Amino acid sequence: MAHYFEIKKNKKGEHVAYFKYNSETIFWTEGYSSKAGATNAIESIKKNGPGAETRDA
Repeated sequence: MAHYFEIKKNKKGEHVAYFKYNSETIFWTEGYSSKAGATNAIESIKKNGPGAETRDA
């Protein structure tokens, strides 16, 4: 699959979920103190993201 989520630790030791497409980072979450927090963020994106509207700023 060309797109996927990846959880890595940042320089502060926090867990961050990255969304990648063809190995290029498209977006990332805030840092979480636990891997479970990052996993929950991914699940929330999957659940709530498909119906999100697009807005011009």
